[in-house]
Amino acid sequence: MKWIAIVRIRGRVKVKKEIEDTMRMLRLFNKHGCIIVKGTESISGMIMKIKDYVTWGEVDEKTVKTLLEKRGRLAGKNKLSESYLKEKLKIGFDDFVKEFFEFKKSFKDIPGLKLFFKLKPPEGGFERKGIKKDFSVGGVLGYRGNKINDLIIRMI
Repeated sequence: MKWIAIVRIRGRVKVKKEIEDTMRMLRLFNKHGCIIVKGTESISGMIMKIKDYVTWGEVDEKTVKTLLEKRGRLAGKNKLSESYLKEKLKIGFDDFVKEFFEFKKSFKDIPGLKLFFKLKPPEGGFERKGIKKDFSVGGVLGYRGNKINDLIIRMI
């Protein structure tokens, strides 16, 4: 099992209710929102339902660490900091990410952490033929594999 990053690419206009409900269950409320989830069968089914609105792929340790450091938010719009992590869990970002990828810790272990990340549009744009086409044919949407890390880094 791997950790999968899902990024919402398309907005909320003319989205069917069942697709919007699935996005809400995944905490993908707005355009350029990102979540990291375990790659289970149920998550795969949800991804297949919303595949025309998101892009996804396997995320690496460096990207998760950068997301937590720069885009991690606590309740009340406070940024997640190393000192907060050490105070609450007695470990730093590096150790947390290491345990996260060993499936010993999860984002829910950090008290008050929002389980989604708000990103900005990617620097340099999407550099693709269209926002409504699949990544495999030159578009933006769909499965990216490890290339999701490059996109997320440009969106941070």
